[in-house]
Amino acid sequence: MASAEGNWLLYDGDCPFCARFAAYTRLREAVGPVRLVNARDGGPEADEARAAGFVIDEGMVLKLDGTLYYGDDCLNRLALLSSRSGLFNRMNYWAFRSPAIARISYPALKTGRSLALRLLGREKMGY
Repeated sequence: MASAEGNWLLYDGDCPFCARFAAYTRLREAVGPVRLVNARDGGPEADEARAAGFVIDEGMVLKLDGTLYYGDDCLNRLALLSSRSGLFNRMNYWAFRSPAIARISYPALKTGRSLALRLLGREKMGY
């Protein structure tokens, strides 16, 4: 790994699904230090993701060894890199290890996020 210090996962901290996913994914066990960054706090990670053309309301962003992974690619990469310890991580691996399955599943996950935010009275980030 080139530079673990620059690795991060950008997610919506107000989304219960995104926040739980970020918390339960045992990425650090597999790849070392990864900062979990709440996109609602802004900062250089959110700026970098937006500069790359990513709409953060539409997907999480993983920066790993200088490469950005977004949306379904991020989900697939996280599934492949996370440890297999714990039920959540094993289920995540089996559900999203295939890029095709991650790509097909991602729109439903985004719809679930939008519905959850609406039901909880939380606004989308707007970027």
